[in-house]
Amino acid sequence: MAALIVLTNAPDRAVARRIADALIERRLAACVNLLAECTSVYRWKGAVETATEVPLLIKTRSEMYDDVEAAIRGLHPYELPEIIAVAVERGAPGFLDWVNTQTVTEPAE
Repeated sequence: MAALIVLTNAPDRAVARRIADALIERRLAACVNLLAECTSVYRWKGAVETATEVPLLIKTRSEMYDDVEAAIRGLHPYELPEIIAVAVERGAPGFLDWVNTQTVTEPAE
């Protein structure tokens, strides 16, 4: 099992929570951290923009990435949401096993 951390930003806490809840309910993520609001500065369509956003850290398995991305895109109001996956090179074996057991189509009994 290869673990991933998927990063995205939501425009507010309500959208961030909807995304987190959906990923957990669908078992696409073992855990989603909603971080403190941050200020993002970026260039969009030729203009420099500033926005307050809520970062999300999504813990999942690499084979679930396509479904995680599709879920984020379906729930996200941005035309082009940031969705970046970072491979987990190493981690506590027990935690990585937990990520694996929580991100399955059918829950393990």
